[in-house]
Amino acid sequence: MLTHDQTDSNAAIVIGAGLGGLAAAMRLGAKGYAVTVLDRLDLPGGRGSSITQDGHRFDLGPTIITVPQVYENLWRACGRDFHKDISLRPMDPFYEVRWPDGSTFTARQDTDAMLAEVARLSPADVAGYKRFLKDSEACYKVGFEGMVAKPMNKIWETIKVLPEFARLRADRSILGLAKARVKDARLRMALSFHPLFIGGDPRKVTSIYALVAYLEKTYGVHYAMGGVQAIANAMVKVIKVQGGTVRQNVEVDELLIDNGAAKGVRLTDGSVIHAPLVVSNADAGHTYQRLLRNHPRKRWTDKKLKSRRWSMGLFVWYFGTKGTAQMWPDVGHHTITNAPRYEGLLRDIFIKGKLSDDMSLYIHRPGVTDPSVAPKGDDTFYVLSPVPHLGFDNPVDWATESAIYKAKVMAEVEKTIPGFADRISTEMILTPEDFRDRYLSPNGSGFSIEPRILQSAWFRPHNISEEAKGLFLVGAGTHPGAGVPGVISSAEVLAKLVPDAPVQMPLKVAAE
Repeated sequence: MLTHDQTDSNAAIVIGAGLGGLAAAMRLGAKGYAVTVLDRLDLPGGRGSSITQDGHRFDLGPTIITVPQVYENLWRACGRDFHKDISLRPMDPFYEVRWPDGSTFTARQDTDAMLAEVARLSPADVAGYKRFLKDSEACYKVGFEGMVAKPMNKIWETIKVLPEFARLRADRSILGLAKARVKDARLRMALSFHPLFIGGDPRKVTSIYALVAYLEKTYGVHYAMGGVQAIANAMVKVIKVQGGTVRQNVEVDELLIDNGAAKGVRLTDGSVIHAPLVVSNADAGHTYQRLLRNHPRKRWTDKKLKSRRWSMGLFVWYFGTKGTAQMWPDVGHHTITNAPRYEGLLRDIFIKGKLSDDMSLYIHRPGVTDPSVAPKGDDTFYVLSPVPHLGFDNPVDWATESAIYKAKVMAEVEKTIPGFADRISTEMILTPEDFRDRYLSPNGSGFSIEPRILQSAWFRPHNISEEAKGLFLVGAGTHPGAGVPGVISSAEVLAKLVPDAPVQMPLKVAAE
Protein backbone atom coordinates (compact mmCIF):
# COMPACT_ATOMS: atom_id res chain seq x y z
CA MET A 1 0.00 0.00 0.00
CA LEU A 2 0.99 3.66 -0.06
CA THR A 3 2.27 5.09 3.19
CA HIS A 4 3.66 8.40 4.35
CA ASP A 5 5.43 9.63 7.46
CA GLN A 6 2.93 10.98 9.98
CA THR A 7 3.29 14.20 11.88
CA ASP A 8 0.95 15.39 14.64
CA SER A 9 -0.31 18.22 12.44
CA ASN A 10 -1.22 15.73 9.72
CA ALA A 11 -3.11 13.35 11.99
CA ALA A 12 -6.87 13.03 11.61
CA ILE A 13 -9.40 10.83 13.37
CA VAL A 14 -12.73 9.74 11.91
CA ILE A 15 -15.28 8.43 14.41
CA GLY A 16 -17.40 5.78 12.74
CA ALA A 17 -16.88 3.65 9.64
CA GLY A 18 -20.30 4.32 8.18
CA LEU A 19 -20.37 5.33 4.53
CA GLY A 20 -20.06 9.00 5.47
CA GLY A 21 -17.07 8.33 7.72
CA LEU A 22 -15.33 6.16 5.12
CA ALA A 23 -15.94 8.78 2.44
CA ALA A 24 -14.55 11.43 4.80
CA ALA A 25 -11.43 9.33 5.42
CA MET A 26 -10.92 8.94 1.67
CA ARG A 27 -11.28 12.68 1.12
CA LEU A 28 -8.86 13.47 3.97
CA GLY A 29 -6.39 10.89 2.72
CA ALA A 30 -6.45 12.54 -0.68
CA LYS A 31 -5.61 15.83 1.07
CA GLY A 32 -2.52 14.33 2.69
CA TYR A 33 -3.82 13.49 6.16
CA ALA A 34 -2.79 10.41 8.10
CA VAL A 35 -6.26 9.11 8.93
CA THR A 36 -7.36 6.70 11.64
CA VAL A 37 -10.96 5.46 11.42
CA LEU A 38 -12.47 4.07 14.64
CA ASP A 39 -15.63 1.96 14.60
CA ARG A 40 -17.46 -0.11 17.20
CA LEU A 41 -18.88 -2.72 14.79
CA ASP A 42 -17.09 -5.77 13.40
CA LEU A 43 -17.50 -4.75 9.75
CA PRO A 44 -17.26 -1.37 8.00
CA GLY A 45 -20.32 0.30 6.53
CA GLY A 46 -22.32 1.35 9.60
CA ARG A 47 -25.98 1.09 8.69
CA GLY A 48 -24.83 -0.12 5.29
CA SER A 49 -22.97 -3.09 6.76
CA SER A 50 -24.13 -6.70 6.67
CA ILE A 51 -24.49 -9.82 8.78
CA THR A 52 -23.94 -13.28 7.33
CA GLN A 53 -25.97 -16.02 8.99
CA ASP A 54 -26.37 -19.64 7.91
CA GLY A 55 -25.05 -18.83 4.44
CA HIS A 56 -27.33 -15.82 3.95
CA ARG A 57 -25.89 -12.32 3.66
CA PHE A 58 -28.29 -9.81 5.15
CA ASP A 59 -27.55 -6.28 3.92
CA LEU A 60 -28.75 -4.38 6.97
CA GLY A 61 -29.58 -0.98 5.55
CA PRO A 62 -29.53 0.71 2.15
CA THR A 63 -30.13 -1.57 -0.82
CA ILE A 64 -29.99 0.64 -3.91
CA ILE A 65 -27.50 2.97 -5.51
CA THR A 66 -28.74 6.20 -7.04
CA VAL A 67 -26.69 9.09 -8.43
CA PRO A 68 -23.59 7.00 -9.25
CA GLN A 69 -21.59 10.15 -9.94
CA VAL A 70 -21.23 10.90 -6.22
CA TYR A 71 -19.23 7.67 -5.90
CA GLU A 72 -17.38 8.27 -9.16
CA ASN A 73 -16.38 11.74 -7.96
CA LEU A 74 -15.23 10.36 -4.60
CA TRP A 75 -13.05 7.71 -6.19
CA ARG A 76 -11.73 10.22 -8.75
CA ALA A 77 -10.65 12.56 -5.93
CA CYS A 78 -8.51 9.67 -4.69
CA GLY A 79 -7.02 8.99 -8.12
CA ARG A 80 -9.06 5.84 -8.67
CA ASP A 81 -11.88 4.48 -10.84
CA PHE A 82 -15.03 3.50 -8.94
CA HIS A 83 -16.17 1.09 -11.64
CA LYS A 84 -12.95 -0.93 -11.39
CA ASP A 85 -13.77 -1.62 -7.74
CA ILE A 86 -17.56 -1.98 -7.86
CA SER A 87 -19.92 -3.65 -10.32
CA LEU A 88 -23.25 -1.83 -10.60
CA ARG A 89 -26.31 -3.49 -12.12
CA PRO A 90 -29.09 -1.22 -13.38
CA MET A 91 -32.53 -2.08 -12.05
CA ASP A 92 -35.39 -2.41 -14.54
CA PRO A 93 -37.96 -2.04 -13.18
CA PHE A 94 -36.84 0.01 -10.19
CA TYR A 95 -39.59 -1.29 -7.92
CA GLU A 96 -43.24 -2.30 -7.92
CA VAL A 97 -45.84 -0.65 -5.68
CA ARG A 98 -48.87 -2.74 -4.70
CA TRP A 99 -52.21 -1.75 -3.12
CA PRO A 100 -54.83 -3.80 -1.25
CA ASP A 101 -57.26 -3.59 -4.17
CA GLY A 102 -54.81 -5.54 -6.36
CA SER A 103 -53.65 -2.56 -8.42
CA THR A 104 -49.94 -2.01 -9.03
CA PHE A 105 -47.54 0.66 -10.23
CA THR A 106 -44.22 -0.31 -11.77
CA ALA A 107 -41.52 2.38 -11.66
CA ARG A 108 -39.05 2.47 -14.55
CA GLN A 109 -36.47 4.87 -15.93
CA ASP A 110 -38.13 5.26 -19.33
CA THR A 111 -40.50 8.24 -19.40
CA ASP A 112 -42.90 6.68 -21.91
CA ALA A 113 -43.15 3.56 -19.76
CA MET A 114 -43.96 5.71 -16.72
CA LEU A 115 -46.57 7.67 -18.64
CA ALA A 116 -48.14 4.37 -19.67
CA GLU A 117 -48.25 3.27 -16.02
CA VAL A 118 -49.94 6.52 -15.00
CA ALA A 119 -52.42 6.21 -17.86
CA ARG A 120 -53.23 2.64 -16.86
CA LEU A 121 -54.01 3.66 -13.28
CA SER A 122 -55.62 7.04 -13.88
CA PRO A 123 -55.82 8.39 -17.46
CA ALA A 124 -57.01 11.78 -16.22
CA ASP A 125 -53.73 12.27 -14.31
CA VAL A 126 -51.28 11.99 -17.22
CA ALA A 127 -51.08 15.76 -17.72
CA GLY A 128 -50.60 16.30 -13.99
CA TYR A 129 -47.83 13.72 -13.90
CA LYS A 130 -46.02 15.55 -16.71
CA ARG A 131 -46.22 18.71 -14.62
CA PHE A 132 -44.80 16.77 -11.65
CA LEU A 133 -41.83 15.71 -13.79
CA LYS A 134 -41.14 19.36 -14.63
CA ASP A 135 -41.40 20.18 -10.93
CA SER A 136 -38.92 17.43 -10.09
CA GLU A 137 -36.36 18.75 -12.57
CA ALA A 138 -36.65 22.29 -11.19
CA CYS A 139 -36.29 20.94 -7.64
CA TYR A 140 -33.22 18.96 -8.68
CA LYS A 141 -31.49 22.04 -10.06
CA VAL A 142 -32.12 24.05 -6.90
CA GLY A 143 -32.01 21.38 -4.21
CA PHE A 144 -29.39 18.95 -5.52
CA GLU A 145 -27.14 20.84 -7.91
CA GLY A 146 -27.44 24.04 -5.90
CA MET A 147 -27.15 22.82 -2.33
CA VAL A 148 -26.20 19.19 -1.71
CA ALA A 149 -22.42 19.36 -2.01
CA LYS A 150 -22.06 22.96 -0.83
CA PRO A 151 -21.27 24.04 2.75
CA MET A 152 -24.31 25.42 4.54
CA ASN A 153 -22.71 26.43 7.84
CA LYS A 154 -23.22 30.13 7.11
CA ILE A 155 -26.82 31.31 7.14
CA TRP A 156 -26.23 33.47 4.08
CA GLU A 157 -25.83 30.31 1.97
CA THR A 158 -29.37 29.31 2.91
CA ILE A 159 -30.79 32.82 2.58
CA LYS A 160 -29.50 32.99 -1.01
CA VAL A 161 -31.72 30.10 -2.10
CA LEU A 162 -34.89 31.38 -0.41
CA PRO A 163 -36.22 33.18 -3.53
CA GLU A 164 -35.92 29.95 -5.51
CA PHE A 165 -37.51 28.03 -2.66
CA ALA A 166 -40.41 30.49 -2.70
CA ARG A 167 -40.78 30.15 -6.47
CA LEU A 168 -40.91 26.36 -6.16
CA ARG A 169 -43.31 26.48 -3.20
CA ALA A 170 -40.85 24.62 -0.99
CA ASP A 171 -43.10 25.45 1.95
CA ARG A 172 -45.53 22.89 0.54
CA SER A 173 -44.94 19.25 1.45
CA ILE A 174 -44.05 16.58 -1.09
CA LEU A 175 -47.47 15.04 -0.50
CA GLY A 176 -49.04 18.48 -0.95
CA LEU A 177 -47.29 18.80 -4.31
CA ALA A 178 -48.49 15.34 -5.36
CA LYS A 179 -52.05 16.31 -4.39
CA ALA A 180 -51.77 19.47 -6.47
CA ARG A 181 -50.70 17.50 -9.53
CA VAL A 182 -52.69 14.22 -9.50
CA LYS A 183 -56.08 13.18 -8.16
CA ASP A 184 -55.67 9.42 -7.82
CA ALA A 185 -54.81 8.51 -4.21
CA ARG A 186 -52.55 5.68 -5.35
CA LEU A 187 -50.51 7.98 -7.57
CA ARG A 188 -50.26 10.54 -4.78
CA MET A 189 -48.65 7.86 -2.65
CA ALA A 190 -46.36 6.65 -5.46
CA LEU A 191 -45.09 10.20 -6.08
CA SER A 192 -44.59 11.15 -2.42
CA PHE A 193 -43.36 8.14 -0.41
CA HIS A 194 -39.64 8.50 -1.20
CA PRO A 195 -38.76 10.72 1.82
CA LEU A 196 -39.71 7.80 4.07
CA PHE A 197 -36.45 6.20 2.98
CA ILE A 198 -34.51 9.11 4.45
CA GLY A 199 -36.69 9.34 7.55
CA GLY A 200 -39.15 12.06 6.58
CA ASP A 201 -42.92 12.32 6.90
CA PRO A 202 -44.24 12.98 3.35
CA ARG A 203 -46.96 15.16 4.89
CA LYS A 204 -44.32 17.51 6.32
CA VAL A 205 -41.12 17.14 4.27
CA THR A 206 -40.56 19.91 1.74
CA SER A 207 -41.65 19.41 -1.86
CA ILE A 208 -38.01 19.94 -2.89
CA TYR A 209 -37.72 16.17 -2.41
CA ALA A 210 -39.60 15.80 -5.69
CA LEU A 211 -36.05 15.89 -7.03
CA VAL A 212 -35.86 12.14 -6.31
CA ALA A 213 -38.11 11.47 -9.30
CA TYR A 214 -35.67 13.37 -11.52
CA LEU A 215 -32.68 11.56 -10.06
CA GLU A 216 -34.28 8.18 -10.76
CA LYS A 217 -35.31 9.13 -14.29
CA THR A 218 -31.96 10.69 -15.19
CA TYR A 219 -29.44 8.41 -13.49
CA GLY A 220 -31.41 5.23 -12.89
CA VAL A 221 -31.49 2.94 -9.87
CA HIS A 222 -28.67 0.43 -9.42
CA TYR A 223 -27.65 -2.46 -7.24
CA ALA A 224 -24.02 -2.99 -6.20
CA MET A 225 -23.04 -6.62 -6.63
CA GLY A 226 -22.06 -7.85 -3.19
CA GLY A 227 -24.44 -5.31 -1.66
CA VAL A 228 -23.58 -1.97 -0.11
CA GLN A 229 -21.15 -3.93 2.07
CA ALA A 230 -19.02 -4.39 -1.06
CA ILE A 231 -18.83 -0.61 -1.44
CA ALA A 232 -17.81 -0.19 2.21
CA ASN A 233 -15.13 -2.87 1.81
CA ALA A 234 -13.80 -1.14 -1.31
CA MET A 235 -13.67 2.18 0.55
CA VAL A 236 -11.58 0.59 3.29
CA LYS A 237 -9.13 -0.67 0.67
CA VAL A 238 -8.73 2.84 -0.74
CA ILE A 239 -8.13 4.25 2.74
CA LYS A 240 -5.45 1.65 3.41
CA VAL A 241 -3.79 2.29 0.06
CA GLN A 242 -3.64 5.96 1.06
CA GLY A 243 -1.81 4.96 4.23
CA GLY A 244 -4.80 5.24 6.55
CA THR A 245 -5.95 2.82 9.24
CA VAL A 246 -9.41 1.41 9.90
CA ARG A 247 -9.95 -0.13 13.34
CA GLN A 248 -13.09 -2.16 14.03
CA ASN A 249 -14.42 -3.25 17.43
CA VAL A 250 -13.24 -0.07 19.18
CA GLU A 251 -15.58 2.58 20.56
CA VAL A 252 -14.97 6.27 21.15
CA ASP A 253 -16.25 7.36 24.55
CA GLU A 254 -15.34 11.03 24.55
CA LEU A 255 -13.96 13.83 22.42
CA LEU A 256 -10.94 15.53 23.96
CA ILE A 257 -11.14 19.32 23.91
CA ASP A 258 -8.48 21.76 25.10
CA ASN A 259 -8.99 25.52 25.01
CA GLY A 260 -11.92 25.12 22.66
CA ALA A 261 -10.07 22.95 20.15
CA ALA A 262 -10.26 19.23 19.39
CA LYS A 263 -7.20 17.32 20.55
CA GLY A 264 -8.26 13.71 19.95
CA VAL A 265 -10.48 11.04 21.48
CA ARG A 266 -10.65 8.72 24.46
CA LEU A 267 -11.82 5.15 23.81
CA THR A 268 -14.05 3.12 26.11
CA ASP A 269 -10.98 1.09 27.17
CA GLY A 270 -9.39 4.30 28.47
CA SER A 271 -6.76 4.67 25.77
CA VAL A 272 -6.26 8.04 24.10
CA ILE A 273 -5.52 8.91 20.47
CA HIS A 274 -4.36 12.46 19.71
CA ALA A 275 -5.14 14.46 16.58
CA PRO A 276 -5.94 18.13 15.91
CA LEU A 277 -8.60 17.17 13.34
CA VAL A 278 -11.57 15.00 14.35
CA VAL A 279 -14.46 14.08 12.09
CA SER A 280 -17.52 12.50 13.68
CA ASN A 281 -19.64 10.15 11.58
CA ALA A 282 -21.55 9.23 14.72
CA ASP A 283 -25.09 10.58 14.84
CA ALA A 284 -25.01 14.33 15.46
CA GLY A 285 -27.17 13.84 18.55
CA HIS A 286 -24.78 11.25 19.97
CA THR A 287 -21.78 13.43 19.09
CA TYR A 288 -23.10 16.40 21.03
CA GLN A 289 -24.94 14.67 23.87
CA ARG A 290 -22.50 11.88 24.63
CA LEU A 291 -19.08 12.56 23.13
CA LEU A 292 -19.09 16.22 24.24
CA ARG A 293 -20.92 15.59 27.53
CA ASN A 294 -18.11 17.06 29.64
CA HIS A 295 -17.85 20.30 27.68
CA PRO A 296 -20.13 23.33 27.42
CA ARG A 297 -22.00 23.67 24.13
CA LYS A 298 -23.05 26.91 22.47
CA ARG A 299 -25.68 25.72 20.04
CA TRP A 300 -26.40 22.01 20.23
CA THR A 301 -27.42 21.77 23.85
CA ASP A 302 -29.43 18.83 25.20
CA LYS A 303 -32.51 21.07 25.25
CA LYS A 304 -32.16 22.01 21.60
CA LEU A 305 -31.52 18.43 20.49
CA LYS A 306 -34.57 17.25 22.42
CA SER A 307 -36.70 19.86 20.67
CA ARG A 308 -35.79 18.52 17.22
CA ARG A 309 -38.15 16.24 15.34
CA TRP A 310 -36.46 12.90 14.76
CA SER A 311 -36.97 10.47 11.93
CA MET A 312 -39.14 7.42 12.45
CA GLY A 313 -37.92 4.05 13.69
CA LEU A 314 -37.66 0.88 11.65
CA PHE A 315 -38.74 -2.70 12.24
CA VAL A 316 -36.69 -4.88 9.90
CA TRP A 317 -37.17 -8.63 9.60
CA TYR A 318 -34.40 -10.48 7.81
CA PHE A 319 -34.97 -14.10 6.78
CA GLY A 320 -33.71 -16.78 4.47
CA THR A 321 -35.95 -19.29 2.71
CA LYS A 322 -35.09 -22.80 1.55
CA GLY A 323 -35.44 -23.83 -2.09
CA THR A 324 -37.39 -20.78 -3.21
CA ALA A 325 -35.13 -19.14 -5.80
CA GLN A 326 -37.52 -20.10 -8.61
CA MET A 327 -40.72 -19.47 -6.66
CA TRP A 328 -42.87 -16.32 -6.70
CA PRO A 329 -41.74 -15.12 -10.17
CA ASP A 330 -43.93 -12.02 -9.82
CA VAL A 331 -41.93 -10.80 -6.80
CA GLY A 332 -38.94 -8.81 -8.00
CA HIS A 333 -35.94 -7.22 -6.34
CA HIS A 334 -37.92 -4.33 -4.75
CA THR A 335 -41.61 -4.43 -3.80
CA ILE A 336 -43.61 -1.92 -1.76
CA THR A 337 -46.95 -2.97 -0.31
CA ASN A 338 -49.46 -0.47 1.03
CA ALA A 339 -51.88 -0.40 3.91
CA PRO A 340 -55.44 0.80 3.25
CA ARG A 341 -54.45 4.06 4.98
CA TYR A 342 -51.62 6.32 3.87
CA GLU A 343 -51.94 9.62 5.71
CA GLY A 344 -53.50 8.01 8.78
CA LEU A 345 -50.60 5.58 9.07
CA LEU A 346 -48.12 8.45 8.71
CA ARG A 347 -49.85 10.31 11.56
CA ASP A 348 -49.65 7.22 13.75
CA ILE A 349 -45.92 6.84 13.08
CA PHE A 350 -44.72 10.45 13.20
CA ILE A 351 -47.23 12.28 15.41
CA LYS A 352 -49.01 9.84 17.71
CA GLY A 353 -46.13 7.40 18.26
CA LYS A 354 -48.65 4.59 17.84
CA LEU A 355 -47.78 1.11 16.59
CA SER A 356 -50.60 0.41 14.16
CA ASP A 357 -52.13 -2.90 13.18
CA ASP A 358 -51.94 -1.99 9.50
CA MET A 359 -48.61 -1.31 7.81
CA SER A 360 -46.85 -0.47 4.58
CA LEU A 361 -43.85 -2.67 3.83
CA TYR A 362 -40.72 -2.62 1.71
CA ILE A 363 -39.77 -6.15 0.62
CA HIS A 364 -36.19 -6.62 -0.54
CA ARG A 365 -35.35 -9.76 -2.54
CA PRO A 366 -31.75 -9.26 -3.71
CA GLY A 367 -31.23 -12.82 -4.95
CA VAL A 368 -33.16 -11.86 -8.09
CA THR A 369 -30.07 -9.83 -9.05
CA ASP A 370 -27.26 -11.20 -6.87
CA PRO A 371 -27.33 -14.95 -6.15
CA SER A 372 -24.37 -14.58 -3.76
CA VAL A 373 -26.75 -13.45 -1.00
CA ALA A 374 -27.98 -17.02 -0.35
CA PRO A 375 -26.98 -20.67 -0.72
CA LYS A 376 -27.72 -22.03 -4.20
CA GLY A 377 -31.44 -22.41 -4.78
CA ASP A 378 -32.38 -20.42 -1.67
CA ASP A 379 -33.53 -16.83 -1.12
CA THR A 380 -32.61 -13.96 1.18
CA PHE A 381 -35.19 -11.33 2.09
CA TYR A 382 -35.64 -8.36 4.29
CA VAL A 383 -38.94 -6.74 5.10
CA LEU A 384 -38.94 -3.18 6.46
CA SER A 385 -41.81 -1.45 8.23
CA PRO A 386 -41.67 2.22 9.33
CA VAL A 387 -42.64 2.48 13.00
CA PRO A 388 -42.53 5.18 15.72
CA HIS A 389 -39.17 6.10 17.24
CA LEU A 390 -38.53 5.72 20.96
CA GLY A 391 -38.77 9.39 21.88
CA PHE A 392 -42.52 9.55 22.50
CA ASP A 393 -43.91 9.77 26.04
CA ASN A 394 -45.04 6.14 25.97
CA PRO A 395 -42.62 4.45 23.57
CA VAL A 396 -43.26 1.01 22.15
CA ASP A 397 -41.86 -1.72 24.41
CA TRP A 398 -40.20 -3.85 21.75
CA ALA A 399 -39.22 -6.58 24.22
CA THR A 400 -42.95 -7.27 24.45
CA GLU A 401 -44.16 -6.16 21.04
CA SER A 402 -41.51 -7.54 18.68
CA ALA A 403 -42.93 -11.06 18.39
CA ILE A 404 -46.51 -9.75 18.18
CA TYR A 405 -45.63 -7.27 15.46
CA LYS A 406 -43.63 -9.86 13.55
CA ALA A 407 -46.75 -12.06 13.38
CA LYS A 408 -48.68 -9.12 11.90
CA VAL A 409 -45.89 -8.48 9.37
CA MET A 410 -45.86 -12.17 8.48
CA ALA A 411 -49.59 -12.11 7.73
CA GLU A 412 -49.11 -9.09 5.50
CA VAL A 413 -46.12 -10.57 3.63
CA GLU A 414 -48.09 -13.77 3.07
CA LYS A 415 -50.35 -11.80 0.71
CA THR A 416 -47.36 -11.08 -1.53
CA ILE A 417 -45.23 -14.22 -0.97
CA PRO A 418 -47.72 -17.02 -0.25
CA GLY A 419 -46.30 -19.93 1.72
CA PHE A 420 -43.02 -18.20 2.54
CA ALA A 421 -43.26 -18.77 6.30
CA ASP A 422 -43.04 -22.55 5.93
CA ARG A 423 -39.78 -22.12 4.01
CA ILE A 424 -37.92 -19.91 6.50
CA SER A 425 -34.54 -21.42 7.40
CA THR A 426 -32.94 -18.56 9.33
CA GLU A 427 -34.00 -15.13 10.56
CA MET A 428 -33.15 -12.06 12.62
CA ILE A 429 -34.90 -8.83 13.57
CA LEU A 430 -33.83 -5.23 14.22
CA THR A 431 -36.17 -2.89 16.09
CA PRO A 432 -35.70 0.79 17.07
CA GLU A 433 -34.13 -0.48 20.30
CA ASP A 434 -31.48 -2.25 18.22
CA PHE A 435 -30.87 0.92 16.20
CA ARG A 436 -30.34 2.74 19.51
CA ASP A 437 -27.96 0.09 20.85
CA ARG A 438 -26.15 -0.98 17.66
CA TYR A 439 -25.79 2.40 15.95
CA LEU A 440 -26.07 4.69 19.01
CA SER A 441 -28.96 6.42 17.28
CA PRO A 442 -30.88 8.85 19.54
CA ASN A 443 -34.47 7.66 20.05
CA GLY A 444 -33.67 4.60 17.95
CA SER A 445 -34.37 6.75 14.88
CA GLY A 446 -33.55 5.18 11.56
CA PHE A 447 -32.21 8.33 9.88
CA SER A 448 -31.24 10.87 12.59
CA ILE A 449 -32.97 14.27 12.58
CA GLU A 450 -36.01 14.40 10.31
CA PRO A 451 -35.38 16.37 7.07
CA ARG A 452 -38.07 19.03 7.50
CA ILE A 453 -37.42 22.38 5.87
CA LEU A 454 -36.47 24.07 9.16
CA GLN A 455 -34.20 21.14 10.01
CA SER A 456 -32.27 21.27 6.74
CA ALA A 457 -29.30 23.22 5.33
CA TRP A 458 -28.18 25.88 7.86
CA PHE A 459 -30.79 24.68 10.38
CA ARG A 460 -29.20 21.23 10.55
CA PRO A 461 -26.07 20.44 12.61
CA HIS A 462 -23.24 21.92 10.56
CA ASN A 463 -20.44 20.00 8.90
CA ILE A 464 -17.99 22.30 10.68
CA SER A 465 -18.83 22.36 14.36
CA GLU A 466 -19.23 25.61 16.26
CA GLU A 467 -18.63 23.68 19.49
CA ALA A 468 -14.89 23.04 19.02
CA LYS A 469 -12.23 24.12 16.56
CA GLY A 470 -11.02 21.19 14.48
CA LEU A 471 -14.27 19.22 14.92
CA PHE A 472 -16.30 18.32 11.84
CA LEU A 473 -19.43 16.24 11.19
CA VAL A 474 -20.45 13.97 8.34
CA GLY A 475 -23.29 11.51 7.87
CA ALA A 476 -27.09 11.52 8.03
CA GLY A 477 -27.42 13.97 10.94
CA THR A 478 -25.60 16.82 9.26
CA HIS A 479 -25.88 18.61 5.89
CA PRO A 480 -27.09 17.53 3.36
CA GLY A 481 -28.88 14.73 5.25
CA ALA A 482 -29.76 11.05 5.13
CA GLY A 483 -29.69 8.67 2.19
CA VAL A 484 -26.50 7.24 0.75
CA PRO A 485 -25.94 10.06 -1.78
CA GLY A 486 -26.41 12.53 1.06
CA VAL A 487 -23.92 10.96 3.45
CA ILE A 488 -21.35 10.51 0.66
CA SER A 489 -21.88 14.15 -0.31
CA SER A 490 -21.36 15.26 3.29
CA ALA A 491 -17.74 14.17 2.89
CA GLU A 492 -17.47 16.30 -0.25
CA VAL A 493 -18.68 19.26 1.81
CA LEU A 494 -16.08 18.38 4.43
CA ALA A 495 -13.33 18.44 1.80
CA LYS A 496 -14.31 22.04 0.96
CA LEU A 497 -14.06 23.09 4.60
CA VAL A 498 -10.82 21.35 5.58
CA PRO A 499 -7.54 22.69 4.15
CA ASP A 500 -4.91 20.39 2.73
CA ALA A 501 -2.70 18.72 5.32
CA PRO A 502 -0.14 21.15 6.79
CA VAL A 503 2.83 18.97 5.88
CA GLN A 504 2.70 17.25 2.50
CA MET A 505 5.00 14.26 2.81
CA PRO A 506 6.13 12.35 -0.25
CA LEU A 507 4.23 9.11 -0.69
CA LYS A 508 6.20 5.91 -0.43
CA VAL A 509 5.24 2.68 -2.12
CA ALA A 510 5.06 -0.32 0.21
CA ALA A 511 3.73 -3.83 -0.24
CA GLU A 512 -0.07 -3.83 -0.49
